[in-house]
Amino acid sequence: MYKLLKARIKRIDKTLPLPKYQTNGSVAFDLYSRLNMEIKPKSIAIIPANLIIEIPKGYMLMLAARSSTPRRKGLSIPNGIGIIDQDYHGEQDEFSLQVYNFTEQKVKIERGERIGQAVFVRIDTAQWEETDKMSDTNRGGFGSTGKF
Repeated sequence: MYKLLKARIKRIDKTLPLPKYQTNGSVAFDLYSRLNMEIKPKSIAIIPANLIIEIPKGYMLMLAARSSTPRRKGLSIPNGIGIIDQDYHGEQDEFSLQVYNFTEQKVKIERGERIGQAVFVRIDTAQWEETDKMSDTNRGGFGSTGKF
């Protein structure tokens, strides 16, 4: 059973639905486009997702593409994911999803279309303890577990 978080939420356009988890086992909720948009080929666009959420202390919100979006729409998130910090919830802090149209055609996004998903992720912050020597264990560097 999941822990139920309480989070204050504001919709910019109240005619669009509140986010919801599509199944009982879903860990992410869908994000909807607030606008009709057309994304030019080989370009990056920012799609407003209609929400401002006060993220509970001890969490961040991670934004990601829906699994079908690259295949169905030809869009990907250029930096892989989006991270929403706990203090990003002012009146102008609407969530947006940055996307890259990797196709040769314009991509149309309809108002109310599911354009991404978001998941609350538990976080901690580090208190740095600087050292001049690390442990003796050495894995071999970048890509060491998949050497050819």
